[in-house]
Amino acid sequence: MLDIKTVTVIGVTGTMGANVAGIFASFGDATVYCLGRDIEKVKKTIPRIVKSVRADSIAKNLIPADFSMLRSCVSRSDLVFESSAEDFSVKKDIATQVGTALRETAVSCTGTSGLSINALAECYPDNLKSRFFGVHMFNPPYNMTLCEFVPSRYSDEALKDELQGYLKYVLYRTVVEVKDSPAFLGNRIGFQFINEALQYADKYKDNGGIDYIDAILGTFTGRAMPPLITSDFVGLDVHKAIVDNVYKNTNDFARETFILPGFAQKFITETKFGRKSGGGLYRSICYDNGLKRQTVYDINTGTYRDVIPYVFPFADRMRKNISEGDYLKAFDQLVKNHSLEAEICLHFLLKYIIYSLYVAREVAHSVRSADDVMATGFNWCPPLAMYQAISGVADVGSLIEERFPNIYRSIDIELLLKDAIPSKYDYRPYFKSGR
Repeated sequence: MLDIKTVTVIGVTGTMGANVAGIFASFGDATVYCLGRDIEKVKKTIPRIVKSVRADSIAKNLIPADFSMLRSCVSRSDLVFESSAEDFSVKKDIATQVGTALRETAVSCTGTSGLSINALAECYPDNLKSRFFGVHMFNPPYNMTLCEFVPSRYSDEALKDELQGYLKYVLYRTVVEVKDSPAFLGNRIGFQFINEALQYADKYKDNGGIDYIDAILGTFTGRAMPPLITSDFVGLDVHKAIVDNVYKNTNDFARETFILPGFAQKFITETKFGRKSGGGLYRSICYDNGLKRQTVYDINTGTYRDVIPYVFPFADRMRKNISEGDYLKAFDQLVKNHSLEAEICLHFLLKYIIYSLYVAREVAHSVRSADDVMATGFNWCPPLAMYQAISGVADVGSLIEERFPNIYRSIDIELLLKDAIPSKYDYRPYFKSGR
């Protein structure tokens, strides 16, 4: 087991950098050099780090630093964690700097959500390439335990095992080893779903657009929050970096679903990234009397309006069945209802199963990895559990053949579905009776 006493986190003023620093300081009981470009901003970030893990006692472990101190901090550290902007040139520059000061016994990690680990490893001197890994945690890491672990072609096998042990048994992460592939596993699956939901918001903008699609794919469909609210939470700039990377570097049947719609690109151009910038797809208005008003961007008018409390009979019946604990009846309602909204909902859930199984074969070492990443990284009903839920009322293969004839002809669906082994996760807690 690695003995990690001192850590440097680079990019600590960002959301993930701050939260990861808290994980090292609290669970790992490490001294953490919190490094950012502006030390005054870093000092203001320290209380946020403490709050992120609900542990006032870690404040003494957090040492503010700026980039002028990078070499000094790195040279004293047992582990360096880079959490900078999701831009290869930025990460390459930082990796090169870290490589000039990293001790030969230390470990260096990047928190990238999907850039090439092999390419970043090549920024290090030959004697340090083997000590570099991708360690992708999910936001917020205090609640989401997933850690996608990505070795490079240079990684030392013994060190790989030690680092995984540290992440599992000291930081209490759910470690899933994946291959160096664009967006890795969790974001490849999750952002296929989320970005296609954005595309459908554009396609059905006359029906309501953003909040219309979120109402169709609400918590009663097996996720902690609707997909476009999730995009706003993550940040549209991060969303764009992920989907652009997948679109550029993959070529499978779902590639076109990674194209960012024009209205979302407009938000990014205007630096309206979502919750972290005060508004994006959704915007909250706070009044002096403490009341809050939730508004949503209307794609047709280009303005914000109140969120509409849509009423879809299929969804109301599903929520009622779920509240009564009759999950099979809820899924039966979905499969047998042929309203536009029910058809859209089932389209997304079936495609989620197909794409998860497909990508797991390419990126993971086990199909169960797809379940782990979606359950512990997104808090979504995992794909194998989703398959079990729907297959309780219908033949999933026949539904796919009927609704996705082009995909059915282009890949071996029967072979994929043979991978659909029973999930270790119970699907029922993921389906909520609320919106």
